[in-house]
Amino acid sequence: MVSPPQIRSGQTTERDPVQAVRDFHTQVSQEDTALVLFFCSSQYDLDALAAEMDRLFTDTLVVGCTTAGEIGPGGYLDYSLSGASFPADSFQAVTGLIHPLHTFEITQGKNFVQGLMRHLEVLAPQAGTYNSFAFLMIDGLSQQEEPVSRSLHSALGGIPMFGGSAGDDLRFDQTLIYHDGRFHNDSAVLVLATTRNPFRIFKTQHFSATDQRMVVTSADASRRLVFEINGLPAAEEYARLVGADIDDLNPMRFATSPVVVLIDGHEYVRSIQKVNPDGSLTFYCAIDEGIVLRVARGVDLIDNLTHSLADIRKDIGPPQAVIACDCILRNLEISQGGLKQAVGTIFQDNHTVGFSTYGEQYAGVHVNQTFTGLAIGSVKGEPHE
Repeated sequence: MVSPPQIRSGQTTERDPVQAVRDFHTQVSQEDTALVLFFCSSQYDLDALAAEMDRLFTDTLVVGCTTAGEIGPGGYLDYSLSGASFPADSFQAVTGLIHPLHTFEITQGKNFVQGLMRHLEVLAPQAGTYNSFAFLMIDGLSQQEEPVSRSLHSALGGIPMFGGSAGDDLRFDQTLIYHDGRFHNDSAVLVLATTRNPFRIFKTQHFSATDQRMVVTSADASRRLVFEINGLPAAEEYARLVGADIDDLNPMRFATSPVVVLIDGHEYVRSIQKVNPDGSLTFYCAIDEGIVLRVARGVDLIDNLTHSLADIRKDIGPPQAVIACDCILRNLEISQGGLKQAVGTIFQDNHTVGFSTYGEQYAGVHVNQTFTGLAIGSVKGEPHE
């Protein structure tokens, strides 16, 4: 009996962009491919990488983005190219580019999604909410994740969506999306796919809310700035609530002491980027006036990740692949805690491929310090590792 085609993942540390793409192509190419996803370091010559990607994957649907670190068969790596190919035997997919993001309006999302859904229905008349998913990759410096995510999620109806914000290796200069043979700035790409394989979209984080509340009393959501918390200067009040001196507030302190917001009974992490000279705080997510935040308490990251993936295995069986959007702040915390090898092993055991992000999306909500992903199993009776 011939085994059906499977998802193929790959990762290369070749520094030359042309050789990197050739190595990646060798690892993931298969005879009939519905989609290729890739995630690459921004340190590559991206024009050369794009040209070779377009040349080798001719007539294949390929999308990708730059990262703040890559995840693949080699675990957590930097300056690499990782990704996966999806066989047309069990997947059908369409993609669309949103450009430019800075003029994006909510109404665009509905029309954009409806166009993609019509296209997918032509390829796969059986596509429905029960067997389809959406994956968003978006410019991580655009500050447009909130409206884009909300709009697309609403338009998708019951089709689940997850995603990640592209990175640029912590340079915070330019994050890029690959679509239709080249990289684009100020852009987002949405993958809409259907499959006969079991799958599950999920999120997990190793923080939970405490009873310590903070009310945002002055903010500029468009710039992700919070000026006052509980009627007091934001940095000063945050420092008091987490038991820190204001002079000790730094990126690692923020990484270990984020805040949580409750939305429809679910907890979502909101992380702080920096303290500003005027005592305000810049967040990685938009924060509205009047919102109630709670100080977060950390739990064991390894235990949280292990249990989350074990629950998924109970649901869909051993995954062929997990497509991962993992916050760069988690990456930094894992590195500082000496946990990179342990987390890398967990990723390898679950065939994880993805990237370290500047933000994550789940069910239309933009979050931080979170792992969002798509786990894909095998059709019952098919072999898997």
